[in-house]
Amino acid sequence: MDLESIPGVGEKTARALDALDDPEGALRAGDVAAIATAPGISQGRAARIARGAIRLEHDDPGGFLATDRAREVYRNVLALLKSRTVTDYAAQRLETIYPSPRRSRIEDVQAFAREALEREYDTAVLDSLEGVEPLEQPGGVRVRERCLATTDAERYSEARETVPELSVEIVEDAQGLAELARGYSTVIALDESFAGVTVDGDVQVRPDALETPAEVVPERPLAFFARNRDRLQAAVEVHRTAGLETACDLAALEDGLSRLEADGTVAGDDELDRLTTAVDDLDAAAGTAESVANDHLREAIREEDVTIEGSDLLSLVERGAGVDSLLSRELADEYAAAVDAAREHLIEALDLDQGEAELARRIFGDEPTFPVERDEDVVGRLREELTAAKERRAGRLKRDLAGDLADRREDARRLVRNALELDVELAIARFGREFECTMPEFVETDDSAGSPGRVGFAIDGGRSPLLDEPLEEIDPVDYEVAGVALLSGVNSGGKTSMLDLVASVVVLAHMGLPVPAERVRLRRFDDLHYHAKTQGTLDAGAFESTVREFADLAQGGEGSLVLVDELESITEPGASAKIIAGILEALSENGATAVFVSHLAGEIREMADYDVTVDGIEAVGLVDGDLEVNRSPVKDHLARSTPELIVEKLATEAGGAVAANGGSAAAGDTEPMFYDRLLEKFE
Repeated sequence: MDLESIPGVGEKTARALDALDDPEGALRAGDVAAIATAPGISQGRAARIARGAIRLEHDDPGGFLATDRAREVYRNVLALLKSRTVTDYAAQRLETIYPSPRRSRIEDVQAFAREALEREYDTAVLDSLEGVEPLEQPGGVRVRERCLATTDAERYSEARETVPELSVEIVEDAQGLAELARGYSTVIALDESFAGVTVDGDVQVRPDALETPAEVVPERPLAFFARNRDRLQAAVEVHRTAGLETACDLAALEDGLSRLEADGTVAGDDELDRLTTAVDDLDAAAGTAESVANDHLREAIREEDVTIEGSDLLSLVERGAGVDSLLSRELADEYAAAVDAAREHLIEALDLDQGEAELARRIFGDEPTFPVERDEDVVGRLREELTAAKERRAGRLKRDLAGDLADRREDARRLVRNALELDVELAIARFGREFECTMPEFVETDDSAGSPGRVGFAIDGGRSPLLDEPLEEIDPVDYEVAGVALLSGVNSGGKTSMLDLVASVVVLAHMGLPVPAERVRLRRFDDLHYHAKTQGTLDAGAFESTVREFADLAQGGEGSLVLVDELESITEPGASAKIIAGILEALSENGATAVFVSHLAGEIREMADYDVTVDGIEAVGLVDGDLEVNRSPVKDHLARSTPELIVEKLATEAGGAVAANGGSAAAGDTEPMFYDRLLEKFE
């Protein structure tokens, strides 16, 4: 796939998409989450790019929604679907499902929708989706306690490119390695020539290190899992709650994630915790141990009776001796006890092992001094030893954990993607069940010979999803049109709602989704032209523009569905009837499917040069001042108007009053005759 051939994708965006592992696969699948991981591409932009790629894949010219009202209907039904999603991803993913005239695209989505409608769900499943989000790429990883070493300049360049997370150093010989080992916890030598060289510190000779960078830098795979730990745990919960099948070993993945901290370090290892605590607490513990020794020694001095003869004191002074000599001679045992107490406190506070304890004891010397002071050089060496041991332990644990998790990265991606896609499926399933939907049947011919026939649409038991009423309060309607029809009916009888239902059904069907009806059969339309009711008479320019649009339809609208609501409002009623009649003639000749709602159905039928089909939404009558309507249009029937029903009601009431008066009207009472005369005008 040529990425720049996708609508809306230029050179810069194509380069960003090339950074994906499988850009073509993500685009063909409409994988918004994967596309959004490309540099600089938001989730909303990813949805638009995916939609463009799908259009390209199916050779879809676009433009199915040919008018503002058609586009508004699409946005409204899409909003109904999106309102039933839990995740932002699913809402964006639904943006990639759009009405298309292409059979291949419709059938692709239909296959997806049919599986979606089979999904079972409950509150627990929907709640589990709350924590699922698309996976994110971790920020740049930088490891400072480890480095690579080589004597070769080309190897140096390769190492910097392959493992950018580590410092790479050029050394000349083993002495250079030894110097690096004093500054890094671990040095990895890339040259075979260093094999057998013995230097102090953790120096590993690994000529093949660049072939397995995850082993050299386990932080790389661990950063991915640490960054997405909560998302992955949420996806695991979704799979368990919804009973989704997966090839991923959920228990093993959970175990690995439980051993990983949010910052990418390894959790749950007692020895690493001990070393970490020892490094962090060393200065404080050494200071406390120093205080223990001095407190002990002060108490000993305070309680000890020391007697010094004059000759001894004179000898000490002449030799320049001070308190240390006095301590050594008179309080040697007490000093040793004080230092032992300090050493034991330090070893116990830091929980040091035997080797570490040996070095820790040297922090306090055997030579008596007062006050007792720690040897900072020894403290520094102990800190270095503990830090190196901690880093070696952490490195080994990271390598082990990275080895467990690295091969699960693709499984993890699928796990999250499937959980997110479940949300898309459940949105369709919820919409389908809440509106009692069915999958529509596309019909290519309507006769047994199989030759192209006049196919439009047929809706059985349809309920408009755009009505702001509970579904159970909406009367199901049936309506079928093949060719061009006029739809008549009383005011507030449901003519506009019928057009909305037809438009919604056609839009959803061409999206490949279920439709709100008991059964729907229709042809594949090339485009939908829905003209809403005009507010007031159009000026000359707008009138001309409207007529031009219908002229274009008359020329090439064979595969179009045209829905028009009271076009007569564009100009004077007499002229409107003539214009609409001419438009219907042209659309009929061209083979389009159309429904025109009009109060001038009778006048239009008289002016047309062919037998125009007129259907009617019939009012049964007036009940307590409200219309009682049969919402399903009656075929080939011009429905009575609201004024006719009112006049008929008045005539009936007046006639009843005359009958009650013995069959004669009261003097001067001309109402019955007047109402009858008006009623005759409607015949």
